[in-house]
Amino acid sequence: MSSGRISTTPTSRHTAVPKALGGDKEKLNKVVLAYSGGLDTSVIVRWLRENYGCEVVCFTADVGQGEMELEGLEKKAKESGGSRLIVKDLKEEFVKDFIYPCLRAGAIYERKYLLGTSMARPCIAKAMVDVARQVGADAVAHGCTGKGNDQVRFELTFFALDPELKVVAPWREWDITGREDAIEFAKKHNIPVPVTKKSIYSRDRNLFHLSHEGDRLEDPANEPEEGMYMMTVNPVDAPNQPEYLDIGIAKGIPVSINGKELSPASLLSELNAIGGKHGIGRIDMVENRLVGMKSRGVYETPGGTIMNFAVRELESLTLDRETMQVKDTFALKYADLVYSGRWYDPLRESIDAFMEKITEKTTGSVRVKLYKGSVTVASRTSPYSLYREDISSFENGQIYNQGDAEGFIRLYGLPTRVRAMLEKGI
Repeated sequence: MSSGRISTTPTSRHTAVPKALGGDKEKLNKVVLAYSGGLDTSVIVRWLRENYGCEVVCFTADVGQGEMELEGLEKKAKESGGSRLIVKDLKEEFVKDFIYPCLRAGAIYERKYLLGTSMARPCIAKAMVDVARQVGADAVAHGCTGKGNDQVRFELTFFALDPELKVVAPWREWDITGREDAIEFAKKHNIPVPVTKKSIYSRDRNLFHLSHEGDRLEDPANEPEEGMYMMTVNPVDAPNQPEYLDIGIAKGIPVSINGKELSPASLLSELNAIGGKHGIGRIDMVENRLVGMKSRGVYETPGGTIMNFAVRELESLTLDRETMQVKDTFALKYADLVYSGRWYDPLRESIDAFMEKITEKTTGSVRVKLYKGSVTVASRTSPYSLYREDISSFENGQIYNQGDAEGFIRLYGLPTRVRAMLEKGI
């Protein structure tokens, strides 16, 4: 979706009456709405016109959510009351300018989450600001609920890139409380919306991942149903023979598969297909949302899991111990900033500059083995490898004299020895 993960409650006890345009609501001239074509954003188009007296320009960002979600959008947008629909293909920009920096940084939120939705929101919001300038809009709007993280990610991006733009978030204003209210509103205003059986899950899909929330997943005690998964096969049903891939990496960024150089979006798409076939990248986690509550989600990230694994394995050759420890420390903060919507925060940009510098020598190739849901390393090579077989070997060599270790241990262990002597009164 272009407007953020949208989920409505399945039932409602009353029919919502839209608030009328009044003295407490400022009239707007033109609003750019993040539009997906679903029930919620279709209703929002009409609601914006009635409550703000404005023209509504619908905007859809193609971040790899799939052709089916983009079909017939222009017709839907105009029939819902939008003046026009603008669609932008952001797939290459999404991977190159958002996914790759996070990958290079090793950013993972709360030990598991590879930040698929978190990275997509500032990418979409940035494009919305560009469109707002292009069409002369004085406001932007989104369909995120007031309980989620996406509202923060969208709006912090708007604030950073154009603080003069007004922001409208209908879910924080209107009287609609659920799906039934929205359907009733659509019928009343002759808004053509899909009224087929609603998916029991709230999903968000882009080129990097597919997330699942809601229904039985809301109880962390419930195991996910196998039929829920869409990008990955059950590892049990994956091929019985492993598949090997050579991932070429330049300066901490994947650039090729089996020697074939690909554009960022093409490379990720290829790894998604291969990884999905082997059941790679399924994550089930309970996470701490920015707004204070815990939520349970299941993520499918096949290509991203493979890329992240390969880059970390190459770093084992190219980064020394102190550098790796500092990088890992910064990676935690980097992930937190991205998750919290602070993509355009000076701190993230500063950490990103550090990550770019520190991975200048993270170049080489990693061979990975994919088998039944697992990714393991088969080989790692780099022209900048700090690994020296003549030093690491158990045999004595000219560079490393094993006898030197005695003095090192005595000095390194001096604080421990002095403490023990104090306790024993020596």
